[in-house]
Amino acid sequence: MGIVAGLDSSSEFTRIVVCDTDTGAVIKQGYAPHPLEGRPSDVDPQAWLLSLGEAAAGGLLEGVQAIGVSAQQNALVALDSHGNTVRPALVGGDKRAQVAAADLIDGLGGRQAWAEAVGCVPAAQHPVTKLRWLARSESDAAQRVASVMQAHDWLVWQLLGRPARRTADRGGASGTGYWSAATSSYRPDLVELALGHQTALPEVLGPAEAAGTTPEGLLISAGTGETMAAAFGLGIGVGDAVVSLGASGSVMAVHHEALVDPTGMITSLADATGMHLPVVHTLNAVRALRGTADLLSTDLDGLSELALKSTPGSHGLVMLPYLEGEKTPQLPHTAGTLHGLRRESMKPEHLARAAFEGMLCSLADALGVLRARGVEVRRVFLLGAAAELPAVQAAAPMLLGAQVLVPQPADYAALGAARQAAWALGVQQGTLHPSAPPAWQGAATQVFEPGEELAVGQAVRQQYTAVREQTHPEAFGSLKV
Repeated sequence: MGIVAGLDSSSEFTRIVVCDTDTGAVIKQGYAPHPLEGRPSDVDPQAWLLSLGEAAAGGLLEGVQAIGVSAQQNALVALDSHGNTVRPALVGGDKRAQVAAADLIDGLGGRQAWAEAVGCVPAAQHPVTKLRWLARSESDAAQRVASVMQAHDWLVWQLLGRPARRTADRGGASGTGYWSAATSSYRPDLVELALGHQTALPEVLGPAEAAGTTPEGLLISAGTGETMAAAFGLGIGVGDAVVSLGASGSVMAVHHEALVDPTGMITSLADATGMHLPVVHTLNAVRALRGTADLLSTDLDGLSELALKSTPGSHGLVMLPYLEGEKTPQLPHTAGTLHGLRRESMKPEHLARAAFEGMLCSLADALGVLRARGVEVRRVFLLGAAAELPAVQAAAPMLLGAQVLVPQPADYAALGAARQAAWALGVQQGTLHPSAPPAWQGAATQVFEPGEELAVGQAVRQQYTAVREQTHPEAFGSLKV
């Protein structure tokens, strides 16, 4: 038995869990917010170190043999030739970079060219896009960039004492816009296209490789992005999908190969185990519920109660929840649609039900994009606070067409980082194989089966699909979702 730690440096805080290497049981944990100041999209990386130190105070890491690092994805840390930041890190989906994304897409010859090159189409959040913004908006800083890292790469490097060797992992690298999960290689030409010159890129490690050892003998694993760490912490595998219910939505699944999607609807990420995580994003999920709740002068709990007073199909009322335009299908300039208004359907409970069904059918469309490409989905893990709503739990299994699991709240990204640390430690000690991570117990979940309601769900989906195809013909092209 030994103990390892996983730290998750999110956009707002650092959370640390200390776990038993054999079982994954959490022994102790720490937390601290980042001391952030100024523009939320410009962050001094030192804030991440300060909160890490505070979260680890009181001897939290005493006896720990290895540490894994998870951190917010898409943060760009640009360094000069001395390893110092040339400006604050660019984090999140910075809207300043939207024009830069369009420039890059055109510069390589369109969305299909990018999808084939690196598995994703540049958007405001991608590091490659932020490099283009930097080159166009802060040229003096851009000219001083000698190397680039992401948040977890930078934290690993700091924990190791800033060695000459700088590392990354395939999960984080796959979201940069200049590393391909399909070929497991960088595209330096895309860095040059964005920044205007070449720059050093970190060495990409395998899932069970260690980034190094501190002078005190503490092993530091490769690290990874929050999405990959959370998937690893949940314990998902082939046949599992994860549906995240935020203001916007996402659907990802474990798959044995990278999916190149010329439409750009699928982002081809790598996971933390050597497999792949194709992801499909929607722009509208819980924001459609909140908008409906505001219209009915209630909150999400009240909306859920109303929805359960209706019946599947909402008395013919169908909501296409494209309130902010939509990414899947690609309808950036459209608006939401409410179809089927009749005297008998114009009741609060039917509108509430239509909002839940519209959100879940839209996510089922995203799931259908993956299924149409051969991705196996037997179970769906439902994440986000809205997953606890009874109306979601009642409708999701029959509309998503699979067993639905709602995990108990836990720090899954930090747990995934700790599991990675245990894996690297076990490989070093000769107790684990590089192809077999530690068999920790998976997440505790509530399980909801579609059962006899599956046929009802298919009818609701057909009703939704008919309205979508009538309103937005060929939105998915030849793809049947």
